[in-house]
Parts: sequence; C-alpha cells; structure tokens
Amino acid sequence: MAGYAEIAAHYRRLIADGELRPGDALPSMRAVCDEWGVSITTANRAYKELKTQGLTEAATGAGTIVAKPGSPTIAARVRAHASTGRALDASESSEILEVGTAGADEVVASRLEVEPGTPVHIRRRVVSRGGTPVHLSTSYYLPDVIEVTPELTERVSTGGSRELAAERLGSPQSHVLEEVTSRLATDPEKSVLGLTGESVIVTQVVRTVYLADGRVVEVAVRVVGGSTVLKWASDL
Repeated sequence: MAGYAEIAAHYRRLIADGELRPGDALPSMRAVCDEWGVSITTANRAYKELKTQGLTEAATGAGTIVAKPGSPTIAARVRAHASTGRALDASESSEILEVGTAGADEVVASRLEVEPGTPVHIRRRVVSRGGTPVHLSTSYYLPDVIEVTPELTERVSTGGSRELAAERLGSPQSHVLEEVTSRLATDPEKSVLGLTGESVIVTQVVRTVYLADGRVVEVAVRVVGGSTVLKWASDL
C-alpha cells in the first residue's frame, strides 16, 4: 500500500513535468483512495503536503487545483524573507495606507483571544502586482508584538511584518488558519482596489498566524476581488 509521501511525490512530478498545469484539477480524494488503495486520511495528508509546498490550492466547485505562480504558502514566505528580506513575490509591492491603534472587533478579538474593544495595533496596506492593486490587507497585533517590533508602528513596509515579529518573539511561525467568505465591498475598498459597480462581491480572508509556542503573532483580514467560501489550516 502506498504512503502519503509517495502519492504526493507522484503529483509533484506531474506538476513539475507540466502534465498538470496551473488551474488543472487534481483527482478527488475519493478517486485517490480508490486508485492507490489508501484511506481518506492518507489521501488528505498527501494533498495537504502539496498545498503546504505551494503547489496546489482549493477552488470552489473544482476541489484541488494546481496553484498559479505567485501563490505563496507560509513556508514560501519564510524562505523568501530569509533569502531576500521580502515576503512578497518579486512582482509585488506593498504600500502602507494606515498605522495606528483601534478597538478589536468581534472577529479580530476572538482570534487574538481578547475582549472586543481591546486596543490593538493595526497596519493597513494595499498590495499591487505589476502596478495593479490586487488586495487590501489589514493586520492586527497585540501590544507584546509591538513592544518587540516597534517598526510596525511606522508607515513603511518592513518586507515581512510577521516574519520580523516572529524572529523578535523568539519562536518560528508554525501554522495559519484561513477563513474565507464572500461579501459586498465597501466604498473605500472599491476605491482602493479599482472596483466598479453598485453591488461588488469581494472575498474576505481572515488569517490567524500561530507561532510554534502557541501564541498568535498576527491576525490579518485580506480583501480581494471575487467570491468563494473556504476554510483550511496550513502547517509551516
């Protein structure tokens, strides 16, 4: 019976050889179970490894597909930051729109494990690719993170805010929980992202990033054009 590593290696080769191209769907996990004679747990672990390596991603109505270039996982961010000092892709740029302090709303408070209204530090930025805005992101940090990473109070890009914070806190990033939903765009979001129309649907991604010691280093709310409903966790 095949193990998860062998299954993951098989699809990794198909992707590397171009037999599976960006946007192509991989077989369903049930099909993998039938073809390889493995349990759903083994199939899921194989697919999770591919996703963690940035090779695949989930797509509404299509299951698991080959990821497009420039869709980094946490591990890819960490490697990029370590080698270049930047967590963004080479074609991406980040402009800080706002820094300051605000009371955490219920979404952010529950993920930071504080009471709603608790003061937290915010950094709002727009990320562009090739000069075109692609997403608006607001990061939220607790005071202990800001204490060791005062650079986050400045209106300049650090090249990798949570990578810098994790280093200062002395614990590597471990995993991230992403909760993805769809909603109507606000007028400020439409303005920043160049969206037009009365009822524009955007995808909201709430990311909770954990350190190896269990602390939450960052909660980030990202807004991008388009709609989907997904929820998954990714290990480093």
